[in-house]
Amino acid sequence: MSSPLTLQQLAGLVGGEIRRGDPALSLTGINSITDAGPGEVSFVGNERYVAALKTTRASAVLIGEGLECEPGEVPALIVVANPTLAFSAVVRHFTPEPPAFRPGVHPSAQVAPEACLDPSRVSIGPCAVVEEGAVLGDGCIIQAGAFVGRGARLGADCVLHANSIVRERCQLGNRVVVHSGTVVGSDGFGYEFTDGRHVKIEQVGMVEIGDDVEIGACTTIDRARFGRTIIGEGTKIDNLVQIGHNVRIGRHCIIVSQVGISGSTRLGDYVTVAGQVGIAGHLEIADRVILFAKAGVTKSLTEPGPYTGFPAKPLQEGRKLLALPAKIPDILDRLRTLEKRLTALESNSGEPR
Repeated sequence: MSSPLTLQQLAGLVGGEIRRGDPALSLTGINSITDAGPGEVSFVGNERYVAALKTTRASAVLIGEGLECEPGEVPALIVVANPTLAFSAVVRHFTPEPPAFRPGVHPSAQVAPEACLDPSRVSIGPCAVVEEGAVLGDGCIIQAGAFVGRGARLGADCVLHANSIVRERCQLGNRVVVHSGTVVGSDGFGYEFTDGRHVKIEQVGMVEIGDDVEIGACTTIDRARFGRTIIGEGTKIDNLVQIGHNVRIGRHCIIVSQVGISGSTRLGDYVTVAGQVGIAGHLEIADRVILFAKAGVTKSLTEPGPYTGFPAKPLQEGRKLLALPAKIPDILDRLRTLEKRLTALESNSGEPR
């Protein structure tokens, strides 16, 4: 069980400055700004939540410069450079440590004799499968029911959560995390319509994933038809994302839930793709592009910056276009009024319309 912290100790832990409160105040847990109670620590990392400081019951709050609340709203206040990151340190203090790494192969796991791994340096759980020619780096954790296909290669300290799949010949760098239900290396969606039927086109490429990539649950990353589908170093992918064959995603991108990226499209570095964005195939997305939720990308985007709408436009232009449909009822009312006035004028003048 974690030990309480005084406000002074908390400030030291997060590298913050006490702006309000008794340094000896005892703190025993963590919670969200809306649900926290006495003795608990919370944080405000976004100005949208500043108003919640007026009603929170938290005993102490971490807050960023420029987001301070009015006097008397919170018993204790610590100012930090980055409240979200600082709060992560508090979370680690007050929550149980993750289970220690336990090397070994569970008796029910199926590990091919031809697989390359050191059983004393990896952890393979119940009913996991590691096929022939697969390579597991030291520190890899293959949880229950996970699958590593023929010739697949995992770098050091990778984690395949329960029932995740890395198919044949795919390559993962170091410290890659794959969450449950995700498939790395599923067949690309390739068919040729001939003689009244859809004929499958073989997908013989692979998927290459860089260091420090994390892939959420139930995401699919298709193998290339030829060559490689690539996910760059440090990229983070949410749940329920579909990445088509031969897609190339750059370094340190953020791909949020329910995004679909069609085949052979390339994303640059530091691209952010918000929820439910759709990107057509064979396009180029420049470095540091930000795609707002539900945007639809039909043409290459060659300039960095924010885009929104369908088809995706630079933010200000896109917002204007998105606002137009809401104005249609008013425009129709005005047209009807003008038509009535025109009809009345024509009736009074005796001229036909």
